[in-house]
Amino acid sequence: MEHIDHILIVDDDREIRELVGNYLKKNGLRTTVVADGRQMRAFLETTPVDLIVLDIMMPGDDGLLLCRELRAGKHKATPVLMLTARNDETDRIIGLEMGADDYLTKPFAARELLARINAVLRRTRMLPPNLVVTESGRLLAFGRWRLDTSARHLLDQNGTMVALSGAEYRLLRVFLDHPQRVLNRDQLLNLTQGRDADLFDRSIDLLVSRLRQRLLDDAREPAYIKTVRSEGYVFSLPVEILGAPS
Repeated sequence: MEHIDHILIVDDDREIRELVGNYLKKNGLRTTVVADGRQMRAFLETTPVDLIVLDIMMPGDDGLLLCRELRAGKHKATPVLMLTARNDETDRIIGLEMGADDYLTKPFAARELLARINAVLRRTRMLPPNLVVTESGRLLAFGRWRLDTSARHLLDQNGTMVALSGAEYRLLRVFLDHPQRVLNRDQLLNLTQGRDADLFDRSIDLLVSRLRQRLLDDAREPAYIKTVRSEGYVFSLPVEILGAPS
């Protein structure tokens, strides 16, 4: 039997839930709509889904808290597309740091939401073969740092753990899987957030800046992540695979 993707829509606005749910159904997707985090948790306890559309601005537990909760639990691999009424780059970055795979600003066209959902699902399942992010647990060494890809811990030369957000981890993982290779913003967005770059989208630039801070990398003379003018970024150091973490 052919698999029909199941989309869970979490939004406190009844009209949006119904309009989006009905539109996605008409376009071949299975949909379930819930109004808040409590209903979302109850549904996910019994039913797996392929993607969650999650509104940020909700009473009680908002979408950011729920996204962070999803990423810390057994649904951490389920793609999340966040809806926000705020056309604010900072809010979008926070959502991506919490682990969202993409975002869409309200008001939006249902056709665009469908396109974003399909794009996230496609890229989650089938990354470009020349840019596949490996998933097995390993210990990766670079410069003064180690990355435990099983526990998702960044360790300095003294073994001290440095906390990474979900977005920072994914970006670092991409760089470590493709060291000394220039990656443009479209490739980085595809691999870390499952979408293409908008003309004025600076999400990757901001995430690179935050990751440099975690690595204590001087942005004026970076040793790890270098900017290649008019092209993108390159992780300039070699990466050593030390094997599976103990």
